[in-house]
Amino acid sequence: MESLFRLIVLTVVIVCASAYIPRFLRGRPKGGFLGAPALDHLNKEELVAVHNDLPDAQFFIQKLDHFDTQDTRTWKQRFFQSCATKSKVLFVMIGGEGTANPIWNVQGTWIEYAKNYGAVCLQLEHRYYGDSHPTLDTSLENIQYLSSEQALYDLATFIHAKKTEFGAEKVIIFGGSYPGSLAAWFRIKFPYLVDGAVSTSAPLLAQVNFKGYLEVVQNSLDTFKASGGSCNDAITAANVAIQNLLTTQAGRSQLKAMFRLCDDIDVNEKNDIANLFSTLAGNFEGVVQYNKDNRAFEGGAGTNITIDTVCGIMTNKALGDELHRYAQVNSLMLKTYSQNCTEFKYSKMIASLRDVAWSSEAAEGGRQWTYQTCTEFGWYQSSDSEAQPFKHTFPIDFWTQQCQDIFNIKFNSSFIARAVAHTNDGYGARNYTQDRVVFVNGDIDPWHYLGITKSLPQAQAILIPGTAHCANMYPAAEDDPAALVQARKTVGQLIAQWLQ
Repeated sequence: MESLFRLIVLTVVIVCASAYIPRFLRGRPKGGFLGAPALDHLNKEELVAVHNDLPDAQFFIQKLDHFDTQDTRTWKQRFFQSCATKSKVLFVMIGGEGTANPIWNVQGTWIEYAKNYGAVCLQLEHRYYGDSHPTLDTSLENIQYLSSEQALYDLATFIHAKKTEFGAEKVIIFGGSYPGSLAAWFRIKFPYLVDGAVSTSAPLLAQVNFKGYLEVVQNSLDTFKASGGSCNDAITAANVAIQNLLTTQAGRSQLKAMFRLCDDIDVNEKNDIANLFSTLAGNFEGVVQYNKDNRAFEGGAGTNITIDTVCGIMTNKALGDELHRYAQVNSLMLKTYSQNCTEFKYSKMIASLRDVAWSSEAAEGGRQWTYQTCTEFGWYQSSDSEAQPFKHTFPIDFWTQQCQDIFNIKFNSSFIARAVAHTNDGYGARNYTQDRVVFVNGDIDPWHYLGITKSLPQAQAILIPGTAHCANMYPAAEDDPAALVQARKTVGQLIAQWLQ
């Protein structure tokens, strides 16, 4: 009854609230985990050629529900095709929790591999993301058909049809981040359809309370060395200062001005406070997750902001005390992403994520990804660990409560725990037994914590020191570290073995 009353009150508040979705939500930046590859290494003529080569969208007819033989409804799933027009070898990039970008059909490491074998390159967009809309909207009734299991059957149906169409004898699949998980799971469920899988930055262990995320963030920030002191110590000091200022009206006014907050702080709104701390931590989480990779996410915004950048600010005593430095990092992010002020109101965020229309901001992927975390994966980056610099300011309850507030009161912590257990039981978590898979991770990337980083008897793992999320998938750059160069080479050698 208390949960129902809370939901009714929240609904009334949301009706009166404007809306926003955080720039970095549950580890997912806007656009999805895998950004577009950087093109700054190309000259003008090469850029023109790349854009002229972009393939047009095509559509493939899929079943809405692969698990109900009585349900005959279908929908159109978007895909892109490039490289060779005919081949006995198919390379398939698995789409994830964002819009499929045709730039990946002309750029990226997998394209270089494809050239060696004259492969046809196919990129399949994930159901419910981008322009692949199986239902009229993302209401709870309709979004129930969004799951990794349905996505795997989409992929199986698609690959089977394309193998027949091309008379293909060999298929290699590629995925980065959540699609990296799908690539590994596909080898479990449909080993007879593919000859190898490249699984990059893939979390294989579903986990409600992903405390290890911020532990890796702390370790990664510790790689920055400067005479100004510890980056993590400065972050902790700033968070302590914020906690102290929140206790008085004068302090809250000071925080609003320093961090350019869009709204006044109501200290009685505990979820607002947790959301504020989480938002400010997100300034560092996103930088660590994508540190020095070769992506061009959101038109290149933020790609030049690295651990060196934010920790350089946090350890520069000439900029003021730790609180002022923390605020300066936030101002840098606001400027970089062209935002006038820092949003943190919980009711605004929930209002956006409850919007079911395909035309809404939430349909970019925030609502869908939140649903998948509530019903399959968890992966909530809480502040519950002792080994992280952001204090205990956004605990696991803050994250699990959102599932109820966005979707339904039945989506409580017990429901999420059962869903996560079901996922691990179905896919085996890190107890992986299939062969012809390579797991590639970067040790800077927090997501490697849930992946396979040590080789198994039947599957090789590559942990690349000093690299971040999906780094090996992006086009090579002259300043790539030697370990990254070697990782790409090793993956290429494995693909050659699988295609023999």
